[in-house]
Amino acid sequence: MTVENPRAQGVPPNMPDYELARRRFSWASARARLEGLPGGGLNIAHEAVDRHARGPLSDAVALRFLGKRRPQLELTYAELKRETDRFAGMLEGLGVGRGERVSALAGRIPELYIAALGTLKHGSVFCPLFSAFGPDPILQRLVLGDARALVTTVALYRRKVAELRDRLPRLEHVLLVGDRDEIAAIPEVKDLRALMDAAGAAREVASTAPGDMALLHFTSGTTGRPKGAVHVHEAVVAHRETARAALDLRPGDVFWCTADPGWVTGTSYGIIAPLALGVTSVVDEAELEIDRWYGILQDQRVTVWYTAPTALRMLMRAGAQVAREYDLGSLRFIASVGEPLNPAVVVWSREAFGVPAHDNWWQTETGGIMVANFRSMEVRPGSMGRPLPGIEAAVARRDEDGLPVLAPDGTLALIETPDEQGELVLAPGWPSMFRGYLGEEERYRRCFAGGWYLTGDLVRRDADGYFWFVGRGDDLIKSAGHLIGPFEVESVLLEHPAVAEAGVIGRPDPVAGEIVKAFVAIAPGGEEGEPLRRELLAFARRRLGSAVAPREIEFVASVPRNRSGKIMRRLIRARELGLPEGDVSTLEGG
Repeated sequence: MTVENPRAQGVPPNMPDYELARRRFSWASARARLEGLPGGGLNIAHEAVDRHARGPLSDAVALRFLGKRRPQLELTYAELKRETDRFAGMLEGLGVGRGERVSALAGRIPELYIAALGTLKHGSVFCPLFSAFGPDPILQRLVLGDARALVTTVALYRRKVAELRDRLPRLEHVLLVGDRDEIAAIPEVKDLRALMDAAGAAREVASTAPGDMALLHFTSGTTGRPKGAVHVHEAVVAHRETARAALDLRPGDVFWCTADPGWVTGTSYGIIAPLALGVTSVVDEAELEIDRWYGILQDQRVTVWYTAPTALRMLMRAGAQVAREYDLGSLRFIASVGEPLNPAVVVWSREAFGVPAHDNWWQTETGGIMVANFRSMEVRPGSMGRPLPGIEAAVARRDEDGLPVLAPDGTLALIETPDEQGELVLAPGWPSMFRGYLGEEERYRRCFAGGWYLTGDLVRRDADGYFWFVGRGDDLIKSAGHLIGPFEVESVLLEHPAVAEAGVIGRPDPVAGEIVKAFVAIAPGGEEGEPLRRELLAFARRRLGSAVAPREIEFVASVPRNRSGKIMRRLIRARELGLPEGDVSTLEGG
């Protein structure tokens, strides 16, 4: 059944027939829709900026920035080209080479977007970091990414980076945004705007190949250090095509992706995809405020809105009546990503906006949307949707240890029966697929088996081909769209002298999806109680930042481990939620 929302009359879906689109689709044809560089090269910044700046979209607004306290700022495609040219020229003047990493730690300010595209234009690698991170996660990612340059603000530098400089010998250039007098008073930093002004505007896009490294996105691991997922310039092919099919984006749209570029969504769909399609993107520097967000949807005449389930749940709590106080008649399509979208939110979205919220699924490693509820298809509340054209998805069997089951011929054992649970797997070959974990080849190889990419997510597929998310197959925590590795939180808590042991899980939360909860065993001589709880919460927040630190701490006599010493987070979670504990035969002391 086709569901056509009444506000979209006269605007046919980009993909009116799903089955026909799947039969006819090829990534080669999608690649041919891009301009490319002479000699067969491909560069994300060229496709997103320069080719538009030379054509009819030259004077069209590419990015519209809504500041917290400053006036609205617009950059046309021509202006964005000049700014990114200057940034690329500045990198050349500093001696930052092709393939070297340029990290960015900033809120959603114009300089962050200019840095991303200017870095790609220069042929260097862009690595975004969450501005909500604390010093420890920032240090880890700058070291693991081998960052040569960092773009950040005066305030973030003073609060989070200055104390790290002596531990970052490879970080040669720190480029600050802010008041020039304040920057001049800080030793060993450079004024970003002054350097860009001096660089001038003449600049050619670097002659990058489709397989050249372009983006480095860090994602958390269940154990050990974060993983640096490597993406290449060819990813722009998937960014553009998936935005057309899954988000129904097209030239003339006013698009608002609320994600921070520190998260892969904020880069793939907050920067690259809309610009590659010649769309006007709204960027709001502020965080979620209900009246502000509704005001943006109304005043900016947003046509396509891509946001997180956490945000939609917060709006739902305020009630549909609040939405009706605003004129949202321009809104044609709403999509959501980051965690499963509750069925009740989909139903509420229809009531509040007259438009259903469309869930979709993907990961940092996939680089782009893989499974989605499409505008031309029935939305099944609670479902992830169906695979994008060009994407082959299946459900694979797992053994009792969570490992893929292989047939005697080495192929993956796939589940064909509807509604049987297994692991979501994808056939490799789409352009935005990650090409490695930086410096960790073995870790990358373990992501594949029997010719398929193993997502680690447990799903079921119904008889009509819709996929339904069941849960993570590991211990990663999804909180308000952020993927958090428990090991990172546990490691910081263990550095506090009062902590002997720490185990971290995600506890279900009606707004954030999950919140980080820590179970702490106190060292001898320590005293449990509210003062220590508050001290540990503050300690973790200072070190990890608000996006990663635990929201709750519970004191326990000991943290369960198996005989090899591994924390049994599955058992902690079962006890916390009152679920069956399962096999505890490997429990330490059992």
